[in-house]
Amino acid sequence: MKYDYIVIGAGSAGAILATRLTEDPNTSVLLLEAGPDYPDVDSLPEEVKYGYLSTKSIWDSDHNWQFKARATDDAMNIDVPRGRVTGGSSAINGQIFIRGIPEDYDNWAKWGNDEWSFRKLAPYFNMVETDTTYRDDPGDFHGASGPIICHRFPREEWRQGNVAWFDAWRDYGLPYCEDHNAPGTTGVGPTTLNNPNGIRWSTAIGYLGMSRHRLNLTIRGDVTVKRILFDTSGERPRATGVEAASGDDSFVVEAEEIILSAGAIGSPQVLMLSGVGPGDHLAEHGIETLVDAPGVGQNLADHPLISILWATKPDVDLQRHVPNAQILARYTAEGSPLDNDMIVYLSSGMAHRPNMGGWDGELVGLGANLGLNLAYSKGEVRLNSGDYRDHPYLDYNLLANDEDLRRFRAGVRLVVSMEDHPSMAALIERRMYPEDTDLASDEALDRWILSKVGTGHHVSCTARMGPRSDPMAVVDQYGRVYGAERLRVADASIMPECVRANINVTVLMLAERVVGFIKQGW
Repeated sequence: MKYDYIVIGAGSAGAILATRLTEDPNTSVLLLEAGPDYPDVDSLPEEVKYGYLSTKSIWDSDHNWQFKARATDDAMNIDVPRGRVTGGSSAINGQIFIRGIPEDYDNWAKWGNDEWSFRKLAPYFNMVETDTTYRDDPGDFHGASGPIICHRFPREEWRQGNVAWFDAWRDYGLPYCEDHNAPGTTGVGPTTLNNPNGIRWSTAIGYLGMSRHRLNLTIRGDVTVKRILFDTSGERPRATGVEAASGDDSFVVEAEEIILSAGAIGSPQVLMLSGVGPGDHLAEHGIETLVDAPGVGQNLADHPLISILWATKPDVDLQRHVPNAQILARYTAEGSPLDNDMIVYLSSGMAHRPNMGGWDGELVGLGANLGLNLAYSKGEVRLNSGDYRDHPYLDYNLLANDEDLRRFRAGVRLVVSMEDHPSMAALIERRMYPEDTDLASDEALDRWILSKVGTGHHVSCTARMGPRSDPMAVVDQYGRVYGAERLRVADASIMPECVRANINVTVLMLAERVVGFIKQGW
């Protein structure tokens, strides 16, 4: 059978593309996923189904690709979790459901992608969500009937440590932010989360739950794509199908159009394995260059993240499997021209977290994960080999830019200063890290930061969209790959720049936007 579309990757974007395309019963879609597919919510493994309610870790789960990356010269082997299951990273993430600021998307438009201004995107953000906080009065900036359910914990449900954090940031001078998804907001307030009743509401639940029964949608789990196949007889290579593997069996399937939605790590890897990428790099691995695209795998953007942790007094209530991360703070670093360039995820109960990897042991006390919401430093994805089974080489190159390190250093000192607030001091027994010696000088603090920094799990921009005049642009603003026919990319990799927020909502919106272009004939 030849399909109308093959979608590679059933993650945050791919599940949406498959669902929306098959709304037309005359359109056939094959959705391929490297990880397993579970037919309903009840069959999901615990670490996938639940967020804070799970007793099992996602970090060492088979549903996590468990990539490793270089962050800095002093942090050479950091964990990079990515989803390997239908729902993709939306099925293993932290369920923080916030949007970038309007300027992020208006910049995309200013850089030659005029269909991506915030004004044009707002309806697609709303299309994604059912915001239960504002369901009765959604206004212009909330969705009331979308497939992904989001909410905020009301103040009367905040845990003791979250209240202390809130008081400290308010007294520092941050405004109260009722809704981090409202345009123009900043400050400290409740986190928007997509985990109703503790269930991680992924695209596998919200979108595939609507579409998996359709006769024109075929979902194949445990299938790894080796490469995209091309007809090279014409002026430009034309995508015709994919070569894939399931267990020990290999097979070829064909389609009128191939849509790559394997994520900001997987999509550039598949492109390069298929002969679309930097020609000199492909030649290193014996891969014939069909499209010399120097931007593939470059421009990797993410949010550097580091943990700050305090042990609390014996009488402070610390519990696992309860919502400890209920609020966050966003602010602009002193001296920065970038609004809302800093973010702090605040927790009333956090475990030791070595090098931003998996959680280690029981809860220790109050915690803060400091993130740089818009970094100048950029990394790359490259092939380690021409074998599709080998993980690619990931260099996040975090904090290589001096201004990134300056803002991050100032952010650590600011967060540490919150321990002196009376509400915080009443709960804290001692600071675990950074230690006083790490704070003794800027040089000492830089050493600590560069050895402990990790990823905020918002990898993006590795096949960025842009005008044809941009030599590093991989796709046009409709997701179509330059230099090839009938090949499109739709996931976080095509973002021109990372947004000042967790990126999952943006990726969901992006998928809705691209499928709209497809339906309009672009």
